[in-house]
Amino acid sequence: MMNPPLIRHRVGLVLAGLLSATGVPSVLTPPPPGEVGPPMTILVANTVLGVIGLVAVLVAWRTSSGIAVRVAAGTLILSMLTGLPAFFVDIPTWLKLLVAISTLLTVLAVVLMLSPTRQPVRVRD
Repeated sequence: MMNPPLIRHRVGLVLAGLLSATGVPSVLTPPPPGEVGPPMTILVANTVLGVIGLVAVLVAWRTSSGIAVRVAAGTLILSMLTGLPAFFVDIPTWLKLLVAISTLLTVLAVVLMLSPTRQPVRVRD
């Protein structure tokens, strides 16, 4: 028997869906020639992870599937890891701030999605 989803799980799924959706168009926005930016392989990976994450979020929302929640969390974590090199290269401060906010939102979404559900306590006679 599956437990009904809690509000914090739904909030985590909404955040995960929004973060995944922002990664989908990555492949369409390569850096202009001569400017520093992520390699095309990272952009393609973020697009693929975004699509997988969106599908997993939709499945988790509709079915409360634990596997789908873990897949969504995994895609968010992998996508976040592809953005972390931004802290170690010379890019504008506003981009580093954007990556930092995205990282914090990813951690929040994963914690909310994977938080334990309350189990009823059984009293023994």
